[in-house]
Amino acid sequence: MSIETQPRSVSQTQQYEKCGWQYYLQRVQRVVPRPAAWSHQGTAFHSAAEAFELSGRTLQAEEVVEIFSDSYCAAVSESLAQEPNTDLWLSANGTGGEDIERRYDLGRAQTARYVEWAQQHQPDIWATPAGPLPLAVELEFMVELGGVKVRGFIDQLTVEPDGSLRVRDLKTGSMKSKFQLETYKAAVEQVYDIAVNRGDWYLAKRGGLSRAVKLDHVTEESVGERFAAMDAGVKRGDFPAQPGFSCRFCDVSHACSFK
Repeated sequence: MSIETQPRSVSQTQQYEKCGWQYYLQRVQRVVPRPAAWSHQGTAFHSAAEAFELSGRTLQAEEVVEIFSDSYCAAVSESLAQEPNTDLWLSANGTGGEDIERRYDLGRAQTARYVEWAQQHQPDIWATPAGPLPLAVELEFMVELGGVKVRGFIDQLTVEPDGSLRVRDLKTGSMKSKFQLETYKAAVEQVYDIAVNRGDWYLAKRGGLSRAVKLDHVTEESVGERFAAMDAGVKRGDFPAQPGFSCRFCDVSHACSFK
């Protein structure tokens, strides 16, 4: 499937808006990105939290932490096979090798804390009316927004006291995207015809929820405008570079002439 016809996503759109050239290098030129331990930490944390929730919260904390460990180590090993020189890995603190070890310990602690938090607060995760998963955990969707096919995965949908749903995104880092929550709202309301008036983030760094974000004013049209603008830019071959501070954390900067 060509870049012009493939479904769009929140991450694609935000990457394009942040730096069109990064989008071009990674998704059109297929430059192999530099590995980053923070990415593997986030993926492994999501895998562990998903397994815990789909077990009906019957797994013990030690079992969930081991799921994180196995997922993290497998991902790191795969990246090391592609790039064995950890000095070339992206890292916010210290060397790549030091970051790999640090995030292993950090991710295990965050996973255990999530289990403790979920057992204490017992969030009511929505049971989907149909589909491969019994609960709305890592719930896949494919919808049309702004005339553009949009695909994604919703970390969790929880039930509000009034019967509406709340979208929840799990974060191991500090970057939060309101556009992500807005897209999830539009997708859920389109597919399931159930109101989504609020969203939030589970912040693994804090071991708790963010403040709720009001989404009742968000419309499918307003969300679709951003996808339509991004899609049009890609189709006309417009990939403006925006060099700056974020170049330090760009995983394809090694192939960029604008950095």
